[in-house]
Amino acid sequence: MRSSHELEPGPQDAGRSGGTAMAGQAGAVSPERTAAMAEQRELAELAARCLAGDAAAWEKLARTQHRRIYGICYRFTGSQSDAEDLTQEAFLKMYRNLASFDPAKGGFTTWLTTLTRNLLVDNYRRSRMERASDSLDETYDGEEDGMTRGDRLADTGKSQEQVVAGMELRMQIQEALKQVSPELREAVILRDLEDMDYKDIAEVLGVPQGTVKSRISRGRAELARLLKRIEGQVM
Repeated sequence: MRSSHELEPGPQDAGRSGGTAMAGQAGAVSPERTAAMAEQRELAELAARCLAGDAAAWEKLARTQHRRIYGICYRFTGSQSDAEDLTQEAFLKMYRNLASFDPAKGGFTTWLTTLTRNLLVDNYRRSRMERASDSLDETYDGEEDGMTRGDRLADTGKSQEQVVAGMELRMQIQEALKQVSPELREAVILRDLEDMDYKDIAEVLGVPQGTVKSRISRGRAELARLLKRIEGQVM
């Protein structure tokens, strides 16, 4: 018959069980991350079907990515017509370069964002001038109710006065965003408007994560300074 101390777990057993529990927690994946990974797998499968000549896959891939790419182009240029043209160019580049996409090196959205960003930089360098800004109440392509993403976020449950104030603020933000230097502007757009994480932004911009964080911080500071100046002019 065993003694009582032989039946009780010792400190080593507690450490092992605690380590196992901690390992399980560390390995847990959030529902959001799981959904994002599933989306990237689906996009990779669509890309493979496109390369195999599946016309329906091309249509679906373009449809699912159009609004996001248009949004990046619009925020960068401030012009609806320029954004539409650049979005078309981005999808032409996607069509021509899809064979270079490698799922083992990263997600499809990061690959397409990198391609779009390079297009925007090339376009900016060619023009050497800022694009004229259209009103922020222009709709994204495909919006049936005439509301932008910013309208949806700002106007839910708002009074008429708050709606007007929100529209004025968005116009001021877009005006200020035009004046932020391009390398800071693109970092702020990808982080604060496209909600990308630092790792993906670093991959898109081709710089270390520390540089990304620095550009975002400096871009936000520059944007705040410009907004304060614009607000003073309005008053």
